[in-house]
Amino acid sequence: MSPAPQRLKVYLATPRGFCAGVDRAIQIVERALELYGAPVYVRHEIVHNRHVVDRLKALGAVFVKELEQCPPDRPVVFSAHGVPKSVPAEAKTRKMFYLDATCPLVSKVHVEAERHFREGREIVLIGHAGHPEVIGTMGQLPEGTVKLIETVDDARAFTPKDAGNVAFVTQTTLSVDDTSDIVGVLKDRFPEIAEPHKEDICYATTNRQEAVKQIGADCDLVLVIGSAKSSNSQRLVEVAMRAGARAAYLVDDASHVDWAWFEGVNTLGISAGASAPENLITDLIKAVTDRYDAEVIENAGVLETVTFKLPRVLTQA
Repeated sequence: MSPAPQRLKVYLATPRGFCAGVDRAIQIVERALELYGAPVYVRHEIVHNRHVVDRLKALGAVFVKELEQCPPDRPVVFSAHGVPKSVPAEAKTRKMFYLDATCPLVSKVHVEAERHFREGREIVLIGHAGHPEVIGTMGQLPEGTVKLIETVDDARAFTPKDAGNVAFVTQTTLSVDDTSDIVGVLKDRFPEIAEPHKEDICYATTNRQEAVKQIGADCDLVLVIGSAKSSNSQRLVEVAMRAGARAAYLVDDASHVDWAWFEGVNTLGISAGASAPENLITDLIKAVTDRYDAEVIENAGVLETVTFKLPRVLTQA
């Protein structure tokens, strides 16, 4: 007789997976394909998830690095992370039809940065170097205008031209706790620093981190579904560890799980980054329940009701 499967409590974080900005960006590509046929070109990954990108490729989307790879007679979509101002300017010069899928909450940060620039402030951007969102935000203003700060040490070392005329904005997908520490240093050093009217870290990032905090302390192991390129997904792993999880890993999907991680595990937490589709979570839960006597418990998290409208050109067609 084979031994009974190991018992396992599975805590499912809520909310998890797609946010409104990701959902809108994907819908823009899908709707463009419906209206204009294939191919529709997309500059960079529409969101940071291989499964999403592969599905859109199968529908007729072509992903490129730069506009010069796009024919001028086909639609091109800009990714949810936002783009420097030079990109739509180039598209206009080439008379291209483009659709901007930038998340409205990222666009809010762009508007804030431009307002501070107009008002003559020295601007600090809290974020991760090389991330597409950071490149896009810094690219809203002349080169050298925005100073990037990644860590508390960077905040301590920052020396503005005028300590009384500084402002900060942030990437939308950062760790809430890490960013709070950096902002704390900036406010201590520059009491008059101008800050966002409403926090730049988006509601979805905040809610997903809070949900992982709620389950993390009770878990021997936490698995977060998401891409290694995804900032918000990486932050969820860090949040789980800080919350008290014994181990936490980022996985693309169920096929990337190392089942040796489950040795001695009695409690498992599952979450997903904001660009991970729900079917990947369903597949992971099935893979776990196929192997273990698992009780799945969904935590009572925030109910998200945010939606963003599609560009008018797509809804009026």
